[in-house]
Amino acid sequence: MQLTKSTKSLKAKELNADWYLIDATGVTLGRLAAYAATLLRGKNKPTFTPNMDCGDHVIIINAEKIALSGKKAENEKFYWHTGWTGSLKERTFGQMRAEKPEKFIFNAVKRMMGRRTSVALADKRLKKLHVYAGGEHKHTAQNPKVIDFANMNPKNKRGE
Repeated sequence: MQLTKSTKSLKAKELNADWYLIDATGVTLGRLAAYAATLLRGKNKPTFTPNMDCGDHVIIINAEKIALSGKKAENEKFYWHTGWTGSLKERTFGQMRAEKPEKFIFNAVKRMMGRRTSVALADKRLKKLHVYAGGEHKHTAQNPKVIDFANMNPKNKRGE
C-alpha cells in the first residue's frame, strides 16, 4: 500500500482571522514592520495558502513612539510623486514620524508585504492593518491578543 502525500489548500469558508495588538513604544521600525507583515500574510500559520487571504488582523498602537536606529530620523528620506511634472516630494523619516505616524508605519508594513502578490490580494491584506498614533484603539470588542513584541527579542527594543 502506497501512502500519498498531498498539500492541503484552504477554501474561503475555512479561513478564520485572529486579532493581535502590538504596542510600538520604543520598538525598531523594520523589525515591527516585518513581524506585522508576517501576521497579515498568515505565514505564521501552518495552513498558509499563498493565493488566499489567510492572515490575521493587526492593531498597532503608540505609532508616534516608534524607534529609529542611528541617524535615520535625519538622513533617510521617504519619496513620493504626485504625477505632475517636477513634483517629486520628500520627507525625512523624522518628519514623517512627527506628522503622520500612522502612514509612516503603514508604508513600512506595506513594503514588507512582498511584490509578487496581486494588487487586489495585497489591498485585502492591508485592510487588516490598523495603526493608531496614541494608546487608544476602537477594536476592544474583538478581544485582540496582546503580543509583547518588545520583549520577544532583545534586538526589538531600542535602548533608552
